[in-house]
Amino acid sequence: MAANPAGYRTRPDELTGSIAPVVTPFTEEGEVDHDSLANLVDWQISQGSNGISIGGSTGEPSAQTIDERAAAIATVIKTADGRVPVVPGTGSAKLQETIDLTGAAYEAGVDAALVITPYYARPTQEALYVWYETVAAEYPDLPIIAYNVPSRTAVEIAPQTVARLFRDVPNFVGVKETTKDFEHFSRVIKAAGRELLVWSGIELLCLPLLALGGTGFVSATANIAPAATRRMYDAYTEGRFDEALEIHYGLHPLVDLIFVETNPAPVKWVLEQRGLINSGHVRPPLITPTDAGLVKITSLLNEGADYLSPVHDNDTIAARRSSQPGAS
Repeated sequence: MAANPAGYRTRPDELTGSIAPVVTPFTEEGEVDHDSLANLVDWQISQGSNGISIGGSTGEPSAQTIDERAAAIATVIKTADGRVPVVPGTGSAKLQETIDLTGAAYEAGVDAALVITPYYARPTQEALYVWYETVAAEYPDLPIIAYNVPSRTAVEIAPQTVARLFRDVPNFVGVKETTKDFEHFSRVIKAAGRELLVWSGIELLCLPLLALGGTGFVSATANIAPAATRRMYDAYTEGRFDEALEIHYGLHPLVDLIFVETNPAPVKWVLEQRGLINSGHVRPPLITPTDAGLVKITSLLNEGADYLSPVHDNDTIAARRSSQPGAS
């Protein structure tokens, strides 16, 4: 993809490296906390993340209304202010909701849209093709990325379907693969060709995917270790393979931490403890970490402490609040 097609804000093949899939912070009362969200975006950028995503699985999209998700995307866009690309999740189980939210993201100024396979209904491969073709046709100037996460949706987009979409739909540019079947990654790239852009959404497959020609990763680990996640990408692409491996294995405890209980509850607890968000609240059906979970989370946090990104006094949400006009 040498040229930048007319209307694309950012060339899709420049959406490389570590795109951080940030949480959606909520207040203790359960409302979307836009101040905390803006604080996270600023911190992520200061720590070197190559891009920001919101509204993927880590962002609790199914627990929010379309209006809430659109408003959160707008906050991310405003805060990022062109410093890094923004690639939000805009998918839903309903086609019209997906079209509407993708349109809101397009109008807000996103660089690409990440569209999950429609969950629960278990559509056929032909139905998935029609789904993505329909969404992409609505916004031909917006790069569309499929989000394949069968553990949450009960459907997998097949390599041949991805290849067909990449061949037939001009603004279908790639796929975020969140499957532990590493052979699947290879078959997707083989079927579609190496110009297809492929990001890993599986934390421990981020580094291996680069060896297959992957574009980068959208890893939940970047929520708490954005600098290390970015350094791993840079080390690999610059030929420092031993350093990349050292980071990969060093991040293991933090990866395990994320999934002690359902993501993003452990991540939000860590972010609250570190002062980056006001509250670790998660919406039902999730709950905040249990006492037993916190024991494991704390142990893993200590084990992976060397790879946590630093938080300075002026990075905290308290500092952000005190700097706002009218703060006492």
